[in-house]
Amino acid sequence: MSRVTVSKRTASDHFEPDEDIDPKAQRQLRGHLEQIDYAAYAANRRVLSSTVVSIDAEKLQKLAAAAALARTRWVVAGLAVAEADPFPNTQQIKTLADLREAYAELTEVYEGLRRMVERGYLSYVGPEAA
Repeated sequence: MSRVTVSKRTASDHFEPDEDIDPKAQRQLRGHLEQIDYAAYAANRRVLSSTVVSIDAEKLQKLAAAAALARTRWVVAGLAVAEADPFPNTQQIKTLADLREAYAELTEVYEGLRRMVERGYLSYVGPEAA
């Protein structure tokens, strides 16, 4: 299973056994993969807990608003370019690309934080706890 995020495709995080491997070897491989996953989980929790600790609804709201503003700037600039001239120049295209990159990066940060909470690397403090 895969999903599309912004402009790239990511593979599923789930174990998918090879049908040619016998069940005992599959269980052994699954055990090794679980150990690897746990090591990555522990490392992520250790590193993130020393820097970010937790994320709250207000911080996520600000990040989402920044991404929305970046997308709005990109779209407005694209509309302005198209309105002014049907053949945008190199500088106009570069400006649009920079605005799109800012939007894409902020969106990826949001998605990354969401995954960190989902995987248990960061704790989430909801608005009801504040």
